[in-house]
Amino acid sequence: MVLLEQLQAMIAADNERMHVLRLVRELDLPDCWVAAGFVRCCVWDHLHQRSPSPLPHDIDVIWYDPSKATQAHDAMLESSLRARDGTLGWSVKNQARMHERNADLPYLTASDAMRYWPETATAVGVRLNDLADIDIAAPFGLHDLFDLVVRPTERFLTAKQSVYAGRVRGKNWQGTWPKLRIEFPGAASCRALEPDRASS
Repeated sequence: MVLLEQLQAMIAADNERMHVLRLVRELDLPDCWVAAGFVRCCVWDHLHQRSPSPLPHDIDVIWYDPSKATQAHDAMLESSLRARDGTLGWSVKNQARMHERNADLPYLTASDAMRYWPETATAVGVRLNDLADIDIAAPFGLHDLFDLVVRPTERFLTAKQSVYAGRVRGKNWQGTWPKLRIEFPGAASCRALEPDRASS
């Protein structure tokens, strides 16, 4: 409960993120969350006592409705968000269709879909409810996020291990947040990538 309240307070204190949540709420989509880097970077910035990072280039808006699970419908929603604020990058994905692209079994909800994301610390979503309170979805909990641990989820621990490793090296998170502890499958946790393996 303490971590949940801390996250709610961090989001509530961030005017840019609250602006995003208000715009997304206007779409009135079922089981809808703003997730991934939108949440993760906010927490990592706070724990590193640094100014907030710019919002992600693609703000991940996820929702769930099997009756409207088409790429065209998501594109229409992205257009609607761009009409509200064209300065932001929007990525809208109905999770009722994303299992096909990811070679997974069908997802049951948006939160269930997050269980199949690469890192536990990424699998966190937030939204404004009808009372303007901040709801949080975190299928793996919030401890890894707040403990600055980058850990693969089950699929990325085994079958998709190379995808996880590529994300860690390609994004070079430790270049921005050096206190992160990154775990690799089959290896000891590390605090920093080898210089010749870190992305520039």
